[in-house]
Order: sequence, then structure tokens, then C-alpha cells
Amino acid sequence: MFTVKYNLTISSDEAAELRRIVVSPTSEQRAVQRARIVLECAKGRSVKEVAETVGVSAPTVCLWRRRFWESGIAGLAEAKRTGRKRRIGKDIVEKIIERAIKGEGRVSSRKVAREVGVSRNTVQRIWREHDLKPHLLRTFKLSNDKHFEEKFWDVVGLYLDPPEQAIVLCCDEKSQCQALERTQPGLPLGIGHIRTRTHDYYRHGTITLFAALDYLTGKIISRTEKRHRHIEWLRFLRQIDREVPKELDIHIILDNYCTHKHRKVKEWLAKHPRFHLHFTPTSASWMNLVERFFRDISEEVIRAGSFRSVTELVDSIMRFLSEHNTAPRRYVWRADGNEIFEKILRARARLEAMNNIKDNSGPAH
Repeated sequence: MFTVKYNLTISSDEAAELRRIVVSPTSEQRAVQRARIVLECAKGRSVKEVAETVGVSAPTVCLWRRRFWESGIAGLAEAKRTGRKRRIGKDIVEKIIERAIKGEGRVSSRKVAREVGVSRNTVQRIWREHDLKPHLLRTFKLSNDKHFEEKFWDVVGLYLDPPEQAIVLCCDEKSQCQALERTQPGLPLGIGHIRTRTHDYYRHGTITLFAALDYLTGKIISRTEKRHRHIEWLRFLRQIDREVPKELDIHIILDNYCTHKHRKVKEWLAKHPRFHLHFTPTSASWMNLVERFFRDISEEVIRAGSFRSVTELVDSIMRFLSEHNTAPRRYVWRADGNEIFEKILRARARLEAMNNIKDNSGPAH
């Protein structure tokens, strides 16, 4: 008399979980396939019938039927494979790691592989296992401003709790906007080929773009100038004074550029008490949201175009600003000030520790 060795009976909870795996769009295909095999086997169908329904071989059905019978749903997970033992010694692994951490200049997997005497894939695997990425570089700059904390919270406070009956403007000037004309016309984007642009160009002069970003509305007050001295900055302040309603106070977030603190600028501000300046800490221009707007206009207009004159460049910038102000988009400060400040303190502590190590390891005098 014929008996079935693995006669599957599944509980309602197990059936529900298996069906969830089958219908979930995030399930791996192999997990879906194994769940379907168990569900079909639980219906009392033969191995051949299940294999034909799911689209697998009979041995595959037998394997996962047995694994479920022994361990339940947990048995459908991928089993840990031992594989062959590694032939790379611990000293070699340490050399590869040390070369990534302490290597001078550009460190590549091919170069390290030649030095250590292993394959490039081995070097990459060891770096990956230890989460080392020597091919990447992240730049940074920590502010040494003695009043960093005071200025930091002053600016963050404006973003998080803007004053009433006032306008908050993020101001700066983008200098050296170049009117570059490509030496030859590039090909447009088309099916089967990408957009082209010559690497060389003619220079037709530069301009400075002054911009004031309204933090609450996203609109831009702007003007272009040939230079960016205190004279041009004063002209921009007067323009802001004309365009902002008289009943509103004006809070300006700006950097520590010398023209912003010129004697004549201070004299003018003293006569216009509705202006309140909030300086970002030195080397912390990332706090000024107008920099985010400058990045957009650089990518979409200034670097993307080809201009035969400064006038063409200015016209393109003005068109972009006009379209922007028609449907402005805000740049909202969403970062947690406490997290940023704690991160900066940790970075300073690490830099100080590294400097102490270098000082102690230096030559004796």
C-alpha cells in the first residue's frame, strides 16, 4: 500500500502567511515560488501536478515540501552555505585594510592587488565586507567662528519660527557668472544618441547675480551687476527697500563677505531700522537657502547654455527668474538643529584628537 512520506497539513496562520508572501509585490521570486509549492502540496496534489503548476522540477518540489515539513515557514528561507575555506591569511587581510585606510594618494583595488599579490576581486570583496570605500571622497569644512553657536541658532530660529509682520530674505551674490559660447553647435538629444557639447568655448565676460529668496513664499528679488562691491550691494538693498511693503520688517540672512559690512553699508542700515541682518557663521554658507537656488540656476541656465554676449546670459537669467516667480517653490529648512550641532561637535572632537596624535608622533625637538 502506497503512503506519502511528507503529508503536509498547514495551519490557518501558516496559510495566511504563505498567501501574503505570494501576493506581496516586495517578495523575492524564489520566496513566492516556495510558498506556492507548499500551498499546492497542502491541497493533496501529487509532486508531478505541483511541479507542472508552479513550473519547477519534481526534485525542487520534494526539497521544499520536506523543508516545510521539518521546519515550517522558517524552513523556506535560504540555508546558510559553508562554502570552501578561505585561503587568504589574516595578515594579508590586514594589509589590504591598512592600505585602504592609510594609503596616500589615490587608492585603487588593482594597485593594492598588485602590491599584496592577490586578485582585484579579492581586494574588493575584503573592502566590501569591512564597509571600506577608498574610491569615494567627501569634502567638508568646519567653521572656526568664535560665535558659531549664537549665529547658528539665530539663523535656524528664523527658519523655524519666522517673525510676524516681517519678511525673511536669504541673500547673497553669485559672482563670476560667465557668458560662455561653445565653439561649435552641439547635437540635440535624439533616439539612440545623447546630447553633445564641445569642451571648448569663447569667453564673453561675466556678471554678478544678486538674489534675495523670500523664505516663506519662494519668490526671488534679483538684479545683475558687472561687479560686486559695496556700491552694488547698496543698490540691491535699496531695491529690496522699494519692493518690500513699507509696513514689513526685513530680516536678511547673509554671509560674512566684507562688502556686507562696509562702513557705508552700516551707515545706510542705521538710517533704515526696519532692516535686520543675521550673519551665518563663517564657512557655513550651507545655512543660507539661497545657495540652493543658485545651484538650480547654475545647472539649468548658466552652465547649460551657450551665450554670444553678456546680454544673452542676462536675458536667459531673467526669463528663468520670471518663470520661477510665476509659480515659486519654497526651499524649506527641515533639518534638526540639535542633530546638526551635535554632529559638528563630534567632528571637532575627532579633528582635535587627530591633531593631537600628529603632534605627539612628530619628531622630537
